[in-house]
Amino acid sequence: MIRRHLLPLLLVQLMLLPLAACAQQPAAGPVEGRDYVVIPDGQRWSTADDRIEVAEVFAYTCHHCADFEPTLAAWKRKQPADVRVDYVPAAFRPTDNYARAAFAFGQMGVLDKLHGPLFHAIHDAQTVPISNASVDELATFVRDEGVDADKFKAAMASPQVDAMMQRARDFAIASGLRGTPTLVVDGKYRVQATSHEQALQIAGQLVAMERAARSKP
Repeated sequence: MIRRHLLPLLLVQLMLLPLAACAQQPAAGPVEGRDYVVIPDGQRWSTADDRIEVAEVFAYTCHHCADFEPTLAAWKRKQPADVRVDYVPAAFRPTDNYARAAFAFGQMGVLDKLHGPLFHAIHDAQTVPISNASVDELATFVRDEGVDADKFKAAMASPQVDAMMQRARDFAIASGLRGTPTLVVDGKYRVQATSHEQALQIAGQLVAMERAARSKP
């Protein structure tokens, strides 16, 4: 009787062995053309340091970007010291006040402080218009967040922000931007994904790929 009971159990265990072996295999790397596109003559967004760069091209008015923001922010906090995550507004018009606001935040050193709250103000609280926000409306938001509104307005109108707007436009065009949000890894790879989670998984794989390439003699 014992043997008759053991035989079916043994057969089930043998059938499960191939599945267990597959589960132990490392996940396949990203596939060019499906998971990412190689950017011809791609250039990094920032030359501030030599860390591996993950640049998110975003728009404050984009609800997909608003949905992505907390997930990306959490992912950013978990990155090792050799990875830098940058927020790059899609700045196709020099008069885009939302993009100019992002660069003004950067100039003032408050981008991390105000980035998430501005998404919230536009998409949830609706205290900032989702289109055609004026400088004064954005300055009111800034003031309510405890930041000097006059300095913010001056930064928005500065030549430095003018230059960043042009750089952001050039970066988006060179990257072959098709929509927001889009992740670009080290200026070389544009991530293609069907979900925010998949985009971050692919970005992580590309970061590992770039790290391995850099470590080669």
